[in-house]
Amino acid sequence: MLSPAETVRRLGGLATGTQLQKLGFSRRALSRSVARGEMDRIRNGVFAENGIDRDVHMAVAHGGALTCVSVLRRLGVWILSDSTVPHVWLGPDRHSHPHPGCVCVSHFYRGTPPLGRASLETALIHLRTCQGDEAFFAAFESAWRKGLLSQSARERIRVDLPQSARWLVAIARADADSGLESLLRLRCHLIGIRLECQVRIPEIGRVVFVLAGCLILETDGKENHDGTVRRHRDLMRDAIASRLGYETLRFDYAQVVYDWPIVQDAIIAALRRAQR
Repeated sequence: MLSPAETVRRLGGLATGTQLQKLGFSRRALSRSVARGEMDRIRNGVFAENGIDRDVHMAVAHGGALTCVSVLRRLGVWILSDSTVPHVWLGPDRHSHPHPGCVCVSHFYRGTPPLGRASLETALIHLRTCQGDEAFFAAFESAWRKGLLSQSARERIRVDLPQSARWLVAIARADADSGLESLLRLRCHLIGIRLECQVRIPEIGRVVFVLAGCLILETDGKENHDGTVRRHRDLMRDAIASRLGYETLRFDYAQVVYDWPIVQDAIIAALRRAQR
């Protein structure tokens, strides 16, 4: 017969005392396994294998499941928020459990949290409630680009959103290279500016956005445009674009996220010049 610790490991690293007792382990056997250091009792009635993910451990200790930015970041999804503390789904009627070092953000959202962490779809829904439309839209497009969202998954998310937010799924695309692109396109959409996305131009290659047939918009995430070589490449592209009759506006992370009014004014002014 497997030991309690081995059983917990085979169950995915987490198990309730009720589960383990149904498999034939007595409370005394579970207590002995914890006392020998073979597994961990996170809180009453919940056991974990040793070395479980720290934030999952904290979420379970808090009384719920890891969700929102905490799940999405682990999946490599682009996140607007800098939050690194565990976001925990507790359900609508549950309360948090005090635990050492608690910095958890509690989400009292509808439904019953699973043991451990929420699904990607649930985490995206929770992200919108927690951090708003822009954060959701950028994360949704990022997850889609990474191949994490099937057509049926996207439809389930659309249905789970409030009626007033379903348009976000309707305008989402699968080709955004970064969350900055998603944010810029969403914000332009809200002020009535239509963008051509991921356009290939001879001698230049692919550019992020084109407006009015002659205005190029580029977003420079730090991870993609840092360094002398990459900066030189960007300047060469801009010079060739100018020779071909294009004006290029290039914005970095800080401008798009923190100085949007300036970015918006620059785009509108350049668009007016192009239309003249």
